[in-house]
Order: sequence, then C-alpha cells, then structure tokens
Amino acid sequence: MRQLLDSMIPRLLTIVACLCLAPAAGATDWPRAEIRTGIAMHGEPARSADLAHRRYVNPDAPKGGRLVIGLPGTFDTLNPFVVRGLSVPGARSYLHETLLARSYDEPFTLYPQIARGLEVPDDRSWVIFHLDPRARFSDGRRITADDVLFSWELLRERGRPNHRTYYRKVARADRLDDLTIRFDLAGAQDRELPLILALMPILPRHAINLASFEDTTLTPLVGSGAYTVGEVRPGESLTLKRNPDWWGRDLPINRGLFNFDEIRFDFYRDSNTLFEAFKKGLVDMRAETDPGQWASGYDFPAMRDGRVVRDNIHPGTPKGIRGFAMNIRRPVFQDIRVREALGLLFDFEWADRTLYANGFQRTLSIFEDSELSARRRPASPAERALLAKVGAAVRPDILEGGYDAPVSDGTGTDRNRLREAIRLFQAAGWELKDGVLRNRATGEPFGFELLTLTKDQERLALTYQRFLRRAGITARVRTVDAVQYDRRVRDYDFDMIDYRWWNVSLSPGNEQAFYWGSEAGRSPGSRNVAGIADAAADQLIATIIEARSRQDLVTAARALDRVLISGFYWVPLFHEPAQWVARWTHIGIPAESAVFGYLPETWWREEPGGATRQ
Repeated sequence: MRQLLDSMIPRLLTIVACLCLAPAAGATDWPRAEIRTGIAMHGEPARSADLAHRRYVNPDAPKGGRLVIGLPGTFDTLNPFVVRGLSVPGARSYLHETLLARSYDEPFTLYPQIARGLEVPDDRSWVIFHLDPRARFSDGRRITADDVLFSWELLRERGRPNHRTYYRKVARADRLDDLTIRFDLAGAQDRELPLILALMPILPRHAINLASFEDTTLTPLVGSGAYTVGEVRPGESLTLKRNPDWWGRDLPINRGLFNFDEIRFDFYRDSNTLFEAFKKGLVDMRAETDPGQWASGYDFPAMRDGRVVRDNIHPGTPKGIRGFAMNIRRPVFQDIRVREALGLLFDFEWADRTLYANGFQRTLSIFEDSELSARRRPASPAERALLAKVGAAVRPDILEGGYDAPVSDGTGTDRNRLREAIRLFQAAGWELKDGVLRNRATGEPFGFELLTLTKDQERLALTYQRFLRRAGITARVRTVDAVQYDRRVRDYDFDMIDYRWWNVSLSPGNEQAFYWGSEAGRSPGSRNVAGIADAAADQLIATIIEARSRQDLVTAARALDRVLISGFYWVPLFHEPAQWVARWTHIGIPAESAVFGYLPETWWREEPGGATRQ
C-alpha cells in the first residue's frame, strides 16, 4: 500500500499543478490593493525599492576572483529543500532566489526580487505577487505563475518540515495570469505569512523530477540565482560559478552583492585540519568559535606580516541560545526538577576559564542580549496579563526577573551547587548511594548518552561528564560522523546533544513554532529537538505571529522566553560576545556590517593590503 501511495503522489502533484494553469474563475471579483514594492513585518519599509543607501554593501565592489570557504564535515546532496541528506551550508542563497529578498539592515523587511511587487490588505488575509517579466531560470526559461504554484505545492507536500507547516496554512492559491499569483490566507490568523510566502524558493516546474525529489542527489537543481553549480567532488568540495547571463544582476536588491566569479566550499574532516588549511592560505576566511584560539592561536607568519587580519563584528541581532539540549521524550528527563539539577551541575565559570580563556559570556535567554529577552527583567503588566491568559506556568523568580543562570565558585567542585542539585534529584525520586545516583523505586542508575559531532563538542562534553560524575551520574560521550549525527538528530534518536541551531532575529515569527512548537516536536527534522509540548508556549508563539505592533511583539517574545526558561529544557551554555572572523587581505569587506553580522555575499576580491576594520 505504501509503495502504491508513493507512486501516486507525483501524479497527484502534476494534476494539481495542471489545474492551476488556467486563470481562476471569478478572479476579477476579488478585492485588490495598491501594488507595493516592499513589505515589513511591523510598520513600513525603511527604504524605497531602489535601496540606495544600504550601509552594509559596497555598491562599487569589483567583480571577479574566487572565494574559498572551508567547512567541517561533509555533504551528500545538492537538494537543500528536503529532509534527507547533508546539503552544503550557505550554498542555497547563491543558487536559488525567492519572490522577495531581505534587506539586512532592517529587522524583517523584504524588497523585490523575482516578484516586482505585491498587493496585500491591512489584515493580510491574502497576498498577490506580480512577477518580474525579466525573471529567468539559469537554463533561460522564464519564471511564471505556474512555477510559483508548483513550488508551493511541492514544498508543502514534500519539503522540509518548516515549509510543510507554513505552506499548509494557505487556504487556496490561484493563478490570475501568467505573471500574477494570489494566495488566500483566510483563517490563518498569521500576519507573517505573506512574508513567509515571499521568501519561498521558486523551483522550475519543467526541470523537477517529482518521483526522485526527496532523494539525496548530486545532480544540481536548476535555479535562478547569481551562480550555477560548477565542479562537484562528492563529500569534498562544491564549486559555484557566477552566471554571466544572470537575469537579476541589475536589481537594486543585488547591488554590491555576489562579486566573486567563483565560490568554492571545501570540506575538512575536523576543525584542526581546517585551521591549518586557513593558515596556509588554502581557505580565504574563517569564522572562529573558540575564544582561546582567537586570543592566542593566530600567531603565524601570515598574521604577523599583515596578510591575514581579524575582524570583531558586532551584529544587532539576539545571540540566541546554545545548550546541552535534553530530549524530554526520554523518561529520564521528563521531571523538571531533574532538568534543573542537571543545569546546576555545569560549572560555566570553571569551563570558561580553563577551556576558553574567559572569552565566552553565559547564555540563558532564547533572545539573549536584545530587547526581546526576559533575562533580568521583571514582567510588565501587559506581559503578566498575557501569561495569565494562556495559563503559563512561570516560576515567581523568573516572572520577577530575579532568576539567572547559575553561578559557581569557579573551582569545578562547588559544594553548594552540588548539594542543591542532589536536593532536587531527591525530590524527583533519585538517591545518591555509594557514589551512584539511583532511582529510589527501581534501583536503576541515572545515566544517559551525550551525542557530539566535533572535537570541540567532545571536549566540552567530557568536561560536563566529569561534573556529572560528582553527583553519581554516568554520562556516556559518543562522537559520531556527520551523516550519522544528522540522521539521529533528525529522528530524535539521542538523549542529549550540544545544540546551537536556534537562530533568532529581531523579528521572530513562524520559525518559533519550528523551534519550540508541539507539532514540530512530533515531526522528524524540526528544530524542536527537546520535544517541548507546552500549550501555553504554542499560544504565545501564535501571539508573536499575530502581533501588529513592535510593543506587542516584545511583550509576547518576553513571555515565551519566561515559559521556556521555566521549563529547563537545556543546560544553558554560552555565546561569543562578537562574531570573530579572520580573512586573508585579498578578501575585501564593506566598511560597516549588517544588523545580521557578516555576509560573505557582500565581499569581493582585491589585492593584499586592502582596508581592514578595527
């Protein structure tokens, strides 16, 4: 039966796409709005469509040369739109365009790309996109309404979990003419949805094999971006070549972007080998994550004679959360007192001093270091009312802003913290006896596996393992290859992982459901790796999405932050105080960075000795 259904899906998608070929009946009776050339999540776009004053690009950047980016791990697919396989991080934006594109000096504002404009009412219950008649795929075929509708259907049914979740909110999609598409969003109650649809990658209906779309493949997909796929060395490197016939090179949103003739992603087995490759000039740039190495590891000839420089870049976005995420689908982590106790046993002060030269800052909030964070802030009356409305369980000290990440004496053997953790374990039914923490009812010892991917993660996990041993807990650290790690995380087949892929912006929205929502936690491949299933959190995420003003957004975001902090779903770790980026001086960068931090698509090739940023 499963094989029969799988064989029918491609036919059904084709039938649906064909039904969308003709203009919709009664289309002229639908309401219309003024055509806009930009849309912001809250308020109005800060700029006109010509984007003449974006500070994070050099509009006169020279074209040419090659950028080599080094990455740890491997890859086994060139399709980034499905769950299966390891795609190349960062390659998608060079190959595939969306209807509208971000401006990176605003929280969440979009401007024309494949679509030259859009119509949307004040309640955002529908949206119409008007395609640019110049828009072409890399094979020369024009991008039409049929391709947009095909992409929506395909990704809704076969795409990654976030695409499936977002696109299923659309009540109906209609082709008004060859270059005009209408999405009916009635009932979604989602003010972000027009922007989410605007960021939909557009795939060519004529060049997609429906039967094999979800399989891993090293055959490039046809895109419409600035680059096409050049050389592919499976698992080793991917080379992109700038398309000389790219239709969008003169669009205002692309001014100063995509300056290299060639971009190559080289993969290395471990971070040490990658660092050595950077020092030898085999890799052009390096984003450092180890503060100890940033402070003392860059003493090599090219650095001393000025051929390599280091930039401290300070983005305006929240730092996000990194933590040892507990899979609360596992019985051992289902008691909140156990989870809090495990957090008490991690000695950040000792680890930061001993492993990282005091270079990190402690993280607690999902919106760390931003106005959206609840950390050290008492809840406002509006926030308290919202929390009461959704029935949220928030501890009094977290509600009042008095709770913070645990602080130790820095010895690695803080007895007060250990006693407090043991007290919580005892309250949850565990007892420390003869050096082993055991379940009081069953006698089962407390233990779990901590899954890691890199040597850096392994080093930190082994440190935490030592802290846990003092409480009689056995943590088995297991390091696996990238393919196995991806599969196990995707299928939630782990106990605990070192996780930092919850990327957040100044304008949180639908992605929060993908990170923390109950439905996402039941769907393989989401970023709700902890398995959070909290009805109050779900309602707060909906409130974030529906927020009409900036203040309403801030209130809802802080409320969600308090609910998640109160759940103790991860052992909070740390974050870098800045983005640490080292580069060879033949790579030029703009004088100012975007709100979102460094963007390689804004860089260019120049002679050694170019300008640097302090």
